[in-house]
Amino acid sequence: MDALAALKERISADRFDPSRRLSEAEIRELVAYATEAPSSFNIQHWRFVAVADPEDKERLKSLAYNQQKVADAAVVFIILGDLRGHEKLPELVQRAVAAGILSPERAEGWVNMAQATYANNPALARDEAIRSGALAAMALMIAAQAKGLVSGPMIGFDPGGVKREFGIADRYVPVMLLAVGYPAPGNLPRKPRLGVEEVLAFGRGREF
Repeated sequence: MDALAALKERISADRFDPSRRLSEAEIRELVAYATEAPSSFNIQHWRFVAVADPEDKERLKSLAYNQQKVADAAVVFIILGDLRGHEKLPELVQRAVAAGILSPERAEGWVNMAQATYANNPALARDEAIRSGALAAMALMIAAQAKGLVSGPMIGFDPGGVKREFGIADRYVPVMLLAVGYPAPGNLPRKPRLGVEEVLAFGRGREF
């Protein structure tokens, strides 16, 4: 399936076949595709906790208002954003320098700009962590769809409880849960989208 077809056919699934699992290699492959998403300064704020063990999924289910899809999906990803991702940029840009993508001078400029942008602005750092985590989650959803799976993004959960139960450090903000697996009967078909004329303006904003 190509990317355009995946975009058009993706649904937010609620029903998963609990008898079908994903291997660790398949889970790793999905995350590898997710990491192709863009991020500010290439900080790559996203982190993933893959919850696939049945007992772990039951623990997560209790923190997600007992939504059955948490237990039935092959894996539920806890999508995280790193609030302090800019602190890791000096090491990351060196990889770009080594690859010949950035000059040492430009890399240093990136680090300085990122520090100036985020170090003393926690609200913006949080926005960026959530924004980048959401972009990675969308990439993962498209990859899942292309591989014949379905996915269901979820905001109905207790973020603080998830962090405590799964040992997630304070530097990370839970962006969403993302259930992935094979479909079961009963999922709703794709729901209608707003038309382009309802969402697009050229050159300046308007009241849509």
